[in-house]
Amino acid sequence: MNIKNVKALAEIITAYGLTSLEISEGETKIRLEKQTSIPADHPQPAAVTTPPLSAPDAAAHEQSVNFNRLIEVKSPLVGVFYSAPTPDSEPFVSIGSKVKKGDILCVIEAMKLMNEIPAEQDGEIVDICLKSGDIAEFGQILFKMF
Repeated sequence: MNIKNVKALAEIITAYGLTSLEISEGETKIRLEKQTSIPADHPQPAAVTTPPLSAPDAAAHEQSVNFNRLIEVKSPLVGVFYSAPTPDSEPFVSIGSKVKKGDILCVIEAMKLMNEIPAEQDGEIVDICLKSGDIAEFGQILFKMF
């Protein structure tokens, strides 16, 4: 067994999140183990303290995205995703857009029919997951909002 094979096995351990791997090739046996904890004699990193946030920083921190409240808008059908009503017009929404229930978010073309996708609740767009012209699969996430 050469060093390239050993390196490939180590990459497999990392890629699949394994803690150990044992391989036999003829009379040659090799066992690789990944260390999962820091030994007691290994120096621990120093504790990091952060200064308290000033008033402007605290306000910005409170306005950050709360991923526990994230809403995923999924495609109800398979078709071509369009972010705007025509190629040279402005998109229906962009990141940061505030939307109300019923506002049109995009259009999905299926079998030559243009299907408007409305917002199911009020919120703010934080991510647009497809580009105009991409194929949307059934159940694929189109937008993330909160």
